[in-house]
Amino acid sequence: MKSAASIRIFQHLAIFVLWFLFALTVSRLTLVAIFWDRVAPTDGLGIILLQGVRFDLILVAALFGPVFLFKCWLQPIAFLRRLGNWILPLYTGLIVAAAFFVEASTASFIGQFDSRPNYLFVEYLKYPKEVLATVSGTKLPELVVFSSAAVLIAWFVTRWLRRDPYSDLRVSVKFSLLLTPVIILLMVAMIRSTLAHRPVNPSNAAFSQDSMVNQLPLNSPYSVLYAVYERRKEASNERIRYGKMADDEVLKIVLREAGITPAQQLDPADAPTLHFQQATARHDRPLNLVIVLEESLGAEFVGSLGGKDLTPNLDSLADQGIWFERLYATGIRSARGIEAIITGFTPSPRTNVVKRSDTQDNFFTLAALLSKSGYHTSFIYGGESHFDNMRRFFLNNGFQKVIDQGDYDNPVFRGSWGVSDEDLFQMAHEELSGKGDRPFFSLIFTTSHHEPFDIPANRVTPSEYGPRETSIKYADYALGEFLRRARTSGYWKNTVFLVIADHNAKIFGGKLVPVERFRIPAAIIGPSVTPRRITGITSQIDIVPTLLSLIGLDSNHPAIGRDLTRPEFRDGSGRALMQFHANQAYIEGNRVVVLQPDLEPRAFELGPDSQMTLLPGGDREIERKALAYALWGPLMIRTNAY
Repeated sequence: MKSAASIRIFQHLAIFVLWFLFALTVSRLTLVAIFWDRVAPTDGLGIILLQGVRFDLILVAALFGPVFLFKCWLQPIAFLRRLGNWILPLYTGLIVAAAFFVEASTASFIGQFDSRPNYLFVEYLKYPKEVLATVSGTKLPELVVFSSAAVLIAWFVTRWLRRDPYSDLRVSVKFSLLLTPVIILLMVAMIRSTLAHRPVNPSNAAFSQDSMVNQLPLNSPYSVLYAVYERRKEASNERIRYGKMADDEVLKIVLREAGITPAQQLDPADAPTLHFQQATARHDRPLNLVIVLEESLGAEFVGSLGGKDLTPNLDSLADQGIWFERLYATGIRSARGIEAIITGFTPSPRTNVVKRSDTQDNFFTLAALLSKSGYHTSFIYGGESHFDNMRRFFLNNGFQKVIDQGDYDNPVFRGSWGVSDEDLFQMAHEELSGKGDRPFFSLIFTTSHHEPFDIPANRVTPSEYGPRETSIKYADYALGEFLRRARTSGYWKNTVFLVIADHNAKIFGGKLVPVERFRIPAAIIGPSVTPRRITGITSQIDIVPTLLSLIGLDSNHPAIGRDLTRPEFRDGSGRALMQFHANQAYIEGNRVVVLQPDLEPRAFELGPDSQMTLLPGGDREIERKALAYALWGPLMIRTNAY
C-alpha cells in the first residue's frame, strides 16, 4: 500500500504527459487535413496515426523520462523535494514551449521545404537577422503568434506542474532505488521502440513514394532532434547511410563514369580523381570568366523552359549561346548550388562543403585553380557574405576579394537581404571594367528574388501571380541591364559569361525526390561561344569542366563532371544527382534511383510527364552507379583527396 501511495508523486506529471501526447496527435491530424491531397493517394492514414503514436512515445521518453527520473531521486529528501518542485516544472515548461513552437511551425516549413522541420530549422537560428528578414512579410504575424503562445505555454505548464498536490509526498530511499532501474528500462524501451538490433529511426516511418507524407508519422521536435543527432554522428556515419561499397569499387565506377583514364590521372594513390583536362577551345590567352548565380530561379519561372513568362532577358539568351534545357540543381539551398558550380563537388545528406569545418582550406574551387593561373578572383554579393559561411570559405579557397553589403555607398535600394540586384550589377560592372588586361574570374550572386521579395519601386509591372513573380521580373530586368552594359564594355570580347540558378524556389511534390522541381535555367554566352542547345540531362557538377574548356585553359583538377564541349557530351552529360533532405536521387536516361538512409535503393522509370513508376525488379547497374556517386564525396572528404 505504501508503494502504491508513493507512485502518486508521478500522477500529476503523468496526466500532463497524456495531454502532451493528445496535442501531438491533434497536430498530426491537422497536418493530414491540410495536406490531404498528398495523403489520400498513399492510402496511409492508419499507418500515419499508428506510427505517429510510436514516435510520440519516443519523444515523451526522451524529453520527460529524465523528469520522472529526477523526481524519483529528489523526492526522499525535503530540501531536494522543494528544489525539484521549482526546477523540474520550469524545465518541463521550457521544453514544452520549444516543442510547441517547432510543431506549430511545421505547416509553414512544409510549405517552404516540403519537409518537417529538420536540421535546416536549426541552421537558420544561426542567422536571426536573415530569418527576421524572410518572415517580415506574410509570416511575421504567424511568428509573433507562435512565439507569444510559446511563452504563455511555458508559464502555464510551469505553474500547473508546481501545483502538484503530491509534490510534498515523502517517499523512501528504498522506493527510489527500486524504481530507478524500472524508469531507465522504460525510457530505453520507449526510445528504442523495438526489440530488433537497431532502434527505430525515421526510416521505419517510410511507407510511400511521397517523401513529405513519409514524415507525417514523425513529430517535428523528434525530427529536429534526430537531425541534430545525425549531424553529431557525421564523421563516422558518412560511409554507410545509403549502403556499403568498397572504396576501390567506388573509385572504379566514378572514374569510369567521369571518363578519367589512367593516363590522365596525376596522383592515383592520394588524389585519385585529380587529372589533366585539355581544353577543347583555343584562344590567344585564356578568357575571363563571369558567373552570375541567380537566387532561387527554377525552370517553372522561365518561359523558354515551359514556365511562366517572367524572364524575357534570360529567355533571349537561348539563341545567343549555349542554352541548357534539362539542367538539374544538386540541392535545395544556395550553398549546395555553390558547392556544385564552384567546386564541382557532388551532393550528400551532410553539411555542404561551403560550411564544413574540414573544407575551409586547400579545397578545390574554380577560384583556387584560376588564381594559380594568374587570374584575379572575386566574389561580388549584395548581402552579408558571412551568411552560410561564404566569406570564410571563399577567401580560404582561392577568392582574392569579397565584396558585400558593407562596400556599397548610397545604393539605389537596400532590402532585407541586401542591396538590390541593380546595385549589385553596377558594382560588378565597375569592378570588371577596372581589371585591364589581367584575366579575371568573378562570381556574382543575386539576392532580390528572396523572401520577403522587397525590390525597388517602378522598375517592373507587378506580376498577376504575386510578389515572388514580381521579384523574378525585377531580377530579370536587372540581369538584362547588366548584360547590355557588358556588351559595350572593354571586357566583353575576352569574357565567357554563365548565367545559372542556384536552385529552385520551392521544392515539393508527392515523391521521394520530386526531380522535376530541380530543373533550373542556365546559359553560357560570349563572343567566343557558338550558340547551341543542350537538350539532354545535365547536372550542375558538369559546369566546372565545361567552363574550363570554353575559356581555353588546360588544367589539373579533381572534379568529376563531364565536359559538355566534348563531342560525346554535346547533348548533355546524361546523368544528374539531386539531394532532397536525407534522400538522394540519381537520374540517367529514363531511370531514377532514389537512395534513402538505411533502406534499399528504389529504382523508377521516369515518364515524359516526370511521373515515376516503381520498377519492382530494380535496376542493379544504375543502383550501383548511384551508390558510388553518393559514397564518392564522403570518401574524398575523409581522405583529403579533393
